[in-house]
Amino acid sequence: MPVQNTPSHLLKRGEALIARLEALLTRVESVFPDVDAERPDRESGNRVFRWVKVGSRGTLKPVPFEAAVRLQDLRGIDRQKEILLRNTRQFLLGYTANNVLLWGARGTGKSSLIRALVTAFADRKLHLVEVRKGHLKDLPDIVAAISAFPFRFILFCDDLSFEADEPGFGELKALLDGSMSTVSDRFLIYATSNRRHLITETLETTAARKADREIHPEEATDGQISLSDRFGLWLPFYPFPQALYLEIVFHWLETFNIPVTDRKTIEKKALQWALRRGSRGGRTAWQFAKDYAGRVKMEQMEERK
Repeated sequence: MPVQNTPSHLLKRGEALIARLEALLTRVESVFPDVDAERPDRESGNRVFRWVKVGSRGTLKPVPFEAAVRLQDLRGIDRQKEILLRNTRQFLLGYTANNVLLWGARGTGKSSLIRALVTAFADRKLHLVEVRKGHLKDLPDIVAAISAFPFRFILFCDDLSFEADEPGFGELKALLDGSMSTVSDRFLIYATSNRRHLITETLETTAARKADREIHPEEATDGQISLSDRFGLWLPFYPFPQALYLEIVFHWLETFNIPVTDRKTIEKKALQWALRRGSRGGRTAWQFAKDYAGRVKMEQMEERK
């Protein structure tokens, strides 16, 4: 049977349907922000951003930033500080530099050191983009969002660890290889982790690997460390000895303008605080000093009443 021309009323219905679809898309786009909607601005003072998702769309969201911790506040990590500053300075001057993995004991200043770079290099307009582990699969979109701007960016991935075959592992690995983008001289990746090789190793995964009876078990090990091995610099952070922990406590008390009238009593309280927390890191020292300073100032206020 020969094909007949489409009746005019069907054409009109089709045009009406297209118009309704276009209107619907316009409404959807008004709800979900465009990836480029909140990019870094040449004139704005925003230096810290976070990649956020609304629906299926992502955007760079400015994050209020106050330099609560300065480089000089970070004690006991002078060597790590020196290397990271040098690497970042090379990067900002346009010289070759490495992606960096800061790994080791919790509360020893890994994340604070990276955030302190924003203030340390404010004159060179260093920008920081925080990327949560759940958003690592968006790395191609993040790179596309920052690539059109003349600034240099640190992509900051905090507290990383991966299970086997977890989403985001492959994207991060590709970006570290430089195979995802041609603008790798415009950004670096600084990541922190409590694990040197970023992979969570459990008794179950170890038993499963043994059960597989791999002929070449060293290849499985190579696969596990393949991500961390792509960071050019590894900076280790070790647990603080007691003397260093107490030194940091008194540094923060001085910063909070708290007079030290009974050093032995404060030391005893600070060590009890650390024992309850199970950590003698700089973060624990800072938290104790905040608590102690707050109680002292409150007592002083009550005495004046």
